Amino acid sequence: MVAFSHTDTGTSESEWATSGVAALPELPLDQTELAATAFVVLAAHPDDESLGAGGFLAKLHGAGAAVQILLCTAGEASHPDSQTTTPEQLAAVRLTEFDTAVSGLAPRATWRFLEIPDGQLAGHTEVIAQAVREAVASFDHAAENVVLVAPYRADGHTDHDVLGTVAADVAITDGHGLLEYPIWYWLWSGPDDATWESWVRVPLSNHELQAKSIAMRAHASQTEPLSSELGDETLLSGTFLEHFQRPWETFAWHPAKAGTNTAADAERIFDEVHSKAEDPWSYTTSWYERRKRALTLAALPEESYESGLEIGCSIGILSEELAKRCGQFLAVDASSAALSHAAKRLLPYYAAQTQHLTMPSEWPEGTFDLVALSETGYYLSPEELTELLAKIEASTRPGGTLLLCHWRHPISGWELDAEAVHAMARNQLGWSTHGLYREKDFMLEVLLAPGRTA
Repeated sequence: MVAFSHTDTGTSESEWATSGVAALPELPLDQTELAATAFVVLAAHPDDESLGAGGFLAKLHGAGAAVQILLCTAGEASHPDSQTTTPEQLAAVRLTEFDTAVSGLAPRATWRFLEIPDGQLAGHTEVIAQAVREAVASFDHAAENVVLVAPYRADGHTDHDVLGTVAADVAITDGHGLLEYPIWYWLWSGPDDATWESWVRVPLSNHELQAKSIAMRAHASQTEPLSSELGDETLLSGTFLEHFQRPWETFAWHPAKAGTNTAADAERIFDEVHSKAEDPWSYTTSWYERRKRALTLAALPEESYESGLEIGCSIGILSEELAKRCGQFLAVDASSAALSHAAKRLLPYYAAQTQHLTMPSEWPEGTFDLVALSETGYYLSPEELTELLAKIEASTRPGGTLLLCHWRHPISGWELDAEAVHAMARNQLGWSTHGLYREKDFMLEVLLAPGRTA
């Protein structure tokens, strides 16, 4: 547990502003995906919801998402030395403030007070977990497309840590997504702590930022003195509140891990998809796809390669561009329907070949100084990806390039997502990172095998 006090000066917002937090990738959920998802927002105390996720609540309201809020305590212990206000009186004040704040942020949201004593969440974890599951069950599409929003489980405040841990346990057990919002972390931590580097941003519109500002001011018992008497001082200082005036909010994002499909399923699924349309993902016409392809090609550190391998080539749009830069090139895919289109596209390139393989159980002969794994890794199980990476490692020449590019939105029916695929590649291979680029919709990464010469 981190030792800190709300009176600590802590890390200033100016220090965080130069850290790179503002450049974190966006949460990969667009307005349509938000509207199709139900959210359970958990707060340990009144004001947590506004500080950590107030703008997000306003965004969910604008998207028309279903939202339920669970408030665990009334925060009656915030001023233990007050001589003017009893804990019972403070509880009543803070519950009213909470209702005012939530009503402004998300008027259609419903909320429930769990009546747990302030500071004692650790003794009521089963009550909290049950309340979360009851909230989930009450949605029309019960237990499907549900995301829990809770305090960061290492925020440093006992109640926040407990609540975040309970939410994480329920999310993992029941197959929900999880967004963790930090509050006190911004005070006691600093840019040198790399934890935040894996988080995501939710940009806020002017309307959402204004709604959050109004909600924060509604919690006057925390942002202003209760009175001029000793013990009634302001709890949340102006410098601390600067962390929550950013035009974005920050979350640790954990997509639902409920998929069960494997490489064999991918072969069947993509054969069906490609038999119905020659270009089912609009690779040739979509500006998004053309722009992503240009960035992918520009990220390669070498102008040309001796031998290239593309795993999961689909209809061969990227394959054609890679073939132009390789002395020898092999494009493989599990879908024979997709591969037939790729073979036609690669006919003008005498050194380019296609091969029908279901990886990782099947693998081509030879070694390669370029391996491309684009929009494919998350269609494998973790065990299959582990095997695939081992074969990539064994087949990549010293100093060779591994190119990874994946869609960052949730992949329904599959266990892995983009972040998981790239993290597994980094951790298992241990290769140096030549470059890493993230934006809201996709991430692009280049890893270099040992033995590279200048």
